[in-house]
Amino acid sequence: MRPSKLTPLFASAINLEGVGPKVITLLKKALRMSADAGEPRVLDLLKHCPTGIVDRSFRPQIRDATAGVIATLQIRVVKHNAPPRRSRAPYRVICEDETGSITLVFFRANGRYLESQLPVGQIRVISGRVERYGDKLQMPHPDYIVSLDEMDRMPLIEPVYPMTAGLSTKVLFSAIKQSVRRLPELEEWQDGAWLKQQDWGGFGDALRKIHNPESAADLSLNGPLRRRLAYDELLANQLALALVRESTKGQAGRSITGNGLISAKILKALPFTLTASQERSIEEIKVDMAGDGRMLRLLQGDVGSGKTVVALMAIAVACEAGSQAALMAPTEVLARQHHNTISPLAEAAGLTTALLTGRDKGKPRKEILARLERGEIDILIGTHAVFQDDVTYKDLAFIVIDEQHRFGVHQRLALQDKGGPRGVETLVMTATPIPRTLLMTHYGDLEVSKLLEKPAGRKPIITRAVSLDRLEDILQGLRRAINDGGQIYWVCPLVEESEVLRITPAEERFSHLRQYLGDKVALVHGQMKGTEKDAIMNAFANGETSVLVATTVIEVGVDVPNASIMVIEHAERFGLSQLHQLRGRVGRGDRQSSCILLYDKPLGETAKSRLDIMRQTEDGFLIAEEDLRLRGGGEILGARQSGEANFNLAEIPDFKELLEAAHDDAQMILLKDPSLKSTRGRALRNLLYLFDRDAAIHLFRAG
Repeated sequence: MRPSKLTPLFASAINLEGVGPKVITLLKKALRMSADAGEPRVLDLLKHCPTGIVDRSFRPQIRDATAGVIATLQIRVVKHNAPPRRSRAPYRVICEDETGSITLVFFRANGRYLESQLPVGQIRVISGRVERYGDKLQMPHPDYIVSLDEMDRMPLIEPVYPMTAGLSTKVLFSAIKQSVRRLPELEEWQDGAWLKQQDWGGFGDALRKIHNPESAADLSLNGPLRRRLAYDELLANQLALALVRESTKGQAGRSITGNGLISAKILKALPFTLTASQERSIEEIKVDMAGDGRMLRLLQGDVGSGKTVVALMAIAVACEAGSQAALMAPTEVLARQHHNTISPLAEAAGLTTALLTGRDKGKPRKEILARLERGEIDILIGTHAVFQDDVTYKDLAFIVIDEQHRFGVHQRLALQDKGGPRGVETLVMTATPIPRTLLMTHYGDLEVSKLLEKPAGRKPIITRAVSLDRLEDILQGLRRAINDGGQIYWVCPLVEESEVLRITPAEERFSHLRQYLGDKVALVHGQMKGTEKDAIMNAFANGETSVLVATTVIEVGVDVPNASIMVIEHAERFGLSQLHQLRGRVGRGDRQSSCILLYDKPLGETAKSRLDIMRQTEDGFLIAEEDLRLRGGGEILGARQSGEANFNLAEIPDFKELLEAAHDDAQMILLKDPSLKSTRGRALRNLLYLFDRDAAIHLFRAG
């Protein structure tokens, strides 16, 4: 059980003063939490690090205040100039000191409130950005207005946090300060010699100082506070992965061998011959399956390299042995795509498949579950629904997990448990080629099979980077392609209009393209209902629509061979790996395919480098290495792009160096103390809880 001293950190933030249901929703957005993640906790607020500071230590007299600079001034209130009723003019408060005067400006102000805050004749301390209006100084909406007695309410060094529209700075500050006060004293879990070498303080001290910085240096990504916290997060991840891996290796597996009859029928039904990489990977998986240990292997292949067929050939071996198999995908779209690909081939070999997603309810779902338990379904394909508590297999022996990094370790373990005491053999797949550094982060040490070639007949995709000011030329080219029977994806980074970003959202672009290209333009995005999304996708797949405007919901799992043009709007805002994934949606048929990277000027150096790499190569492994170099491991593996790693603190420049140290440390810890029963081991259990690696803890219930 989780130690009682950690309980306050795992409480919902709604228990904090000033936090209600509306604020909880806003906090969830500010913390970049997924929709199904539950309420933000006190712990989540502690990990929400500031990105900079507001320095209010400049305390000049009025005549020495500089326009454009934040200043803290001691003033006397002279008079209030309220605007006429129904006027849009601002409310002005004239203030002075012995050296000059300054006007405080308020828009849509409550006059009575301002009179109470700024009584005429009284001394106040104000802080905010000074501006010059003509030859006069003014301060629009001061950040702080306090009396001399209340000076301690105004921090001279104030942290700046990532925010979201509607969430006030005051409310977030208050919630975080309350969270910091709940932080208990914790036993040190890091090696003493390593701490001394790095010149780091304790975990709790680092968090307290991060949220109460004395200078910008305290928040530096290369500074000792962030490096200490980043290493804690990396060590928790590496230790959890190592525990899961050791547990898997230590458990007796089942030896699975087939007679080759089903495999032969599937090969005969394939419309193409296997590549050398596919054949080699199938043999590697077969050897693992036949062994006595429990298999855990990663199948790593670029977009369109044929991972699904390799997985099906491995599934065939399990079915030849008289057992069942399951394939789990992260989204309904991808699960349905796998089902559409696998079911005709499985049927040709005499196997029965079924699709199970969260949308299946009532009688149809019960019928699938009953057939599964009776052994009438050989292959179950679906989302996380395939490992829910009420899903029972007659004899599950083999599981395939696609896009593994989108699932947590606990989900993988839950599916493995469905195999009963003999467990299951596990194949995890990813369409994102992963450098070794990131492999260590997502998976720990495990066997890897790589698919290096694309199926025969695939033509290279022509990739061009085009400025948005040439949009009219692009639209004319698309019209010609549509008249020639072509189909087009148009990807936008946003669904709705943003007050912050100057970007054309998908809904606006959809309306624009409809006016220009006609009613064969459709829109799909992640906020739609599943049935609506499926209907739009199916219409595009069947050729009923010519242009599909979408967000990154189409990044994986969409296979429309006739679609030959991919337009990515504001491509400069996407990471390299994501651009590569999106480009992989075309180039699947006979047509010459192209990818147009629309960018907005001016381009920064990093964005320019990304677009240049996309034009130069289609090698996903090279692209992944460049993405790691340009963006850093923490950003690639942060909450924006990954489910399992879910890093909050490890977005630092020397991520790779600290990751390798954490990897070696985790191996040494388990070598010396595999059950985490020593003094350091017990402290490390706290670390695992604090970084939500609970799934690893249940692997050693004893002690």
